[in-house]
Amino acid sequence: MSAQQADEEPAGAAHPPLLRLLSAFFYGTCSFVIVLVNKTVLTTYRFPSPMVLGIGQMATTILILYVSKLNKIIHFPDFDKSIPMKLFPLPLLYVGNHISGLTSTSKLSLPMFTVLRKFTIPLTLLLEIIILGKRYSLGIIVSVFAIILGAFIAAGSDLSFTLEGYTFVLLNDIFTAANGVYTKQKMDPKELGTYGVLFYNAYFMVIPTMILSFSTGDLQQVTDFKHWTNFLFLFQFLLSCFLGFLLMYSAVLCSHYNSALTTSVVGAFKNISIAYIGMLVGGDYIFSILNFIGLNICMAGGLRYSFLTLRDHKKPKQPTDEENMS
Repeated sequence: MSAQQADEEPAGAAHPPLLRLLSAFFYGTCSFVIVLVNKTVLTTYRFPSPMVLGIGQMATTILILYVSKLNKIIHFPDFDKSIPMKLFPLPLLYVGNHISGLTSTSKLSLPMFTVLRKFTIPLTLLLEIIILGKRYSLGIIVSVFAIILGAFIAAGSDLSFTLEGYTFVLLNDIFTAANGVYTKQKMDPKELGTYGVLFYNAYFMVIPTMILSFSTGDLQQVTDFKHWTNFLFLFQFLLSCFLGFLLMYSAVLCSHYNSALTTSVVGAFKNISIAYIGMLVGGDYIFSILNFIGLNICMAGGLRYSFLTLRDHKKPKQPTDEENMS
């Protein structure tokens, strides 16, 4: 499976179930690993700037895609003055998603970070209905709101509440939902394609983000950071930068072969696994029975959604009235 296939296929084409499954698994794996690595970099080593870590991830994305284009491994259009209008508002959503996600990871325990990320799902559902005109069955809507009910129960019993952490993770939910839906809308293979969307998102926002980090003093704090000579930290920092590229790439593939809502639910399902791991590692989770019940309700909603989605994919597509007429 490759994104080149995604560029060549017409928008809205029916994709084989194996490609849907593999793209969702690839995204879930990348998303799972990067959260653990980012948590280590930002919390265990106390790296002072989520913004600078995001800049490293953007710079890595630009470098990998540009070198691949020069070597004719991939193709995307050269820059012209129409590209910013074609992409807008994706670059703003891209950088907002990056920075809010990294900041909330550093401010919250892994279980609470993951449970609050569930609010991405109803936001994506709503935006797909409004922007893309999609319709979902009652069963899928009920399963999505079961996930949200679990999130509310868990959040209501959070004993380690921080307003800053909650604010950033909810902003991250909004940016993630909007980014997924608009990516699906903008990823026209006849225009920018998969690689063009990834490259120009990072290209347009890396310089403004660097200026912002300089003006807030983040760059100075990073320059004075004491662990730059620590090989293990340096390895994990560079791994986070590379995984930042893989995460964006896998999210675009998953949205293309499935839907933005499926991408959100795969991410949420992955977050449940991280939540259970976060109870045992990290040292910043305070256990309560309601919180644990909420996590399990989220898991049940995710399983139900997966079952309904798989069943819908197996159903033969009914011809529309327009197809019957033609």
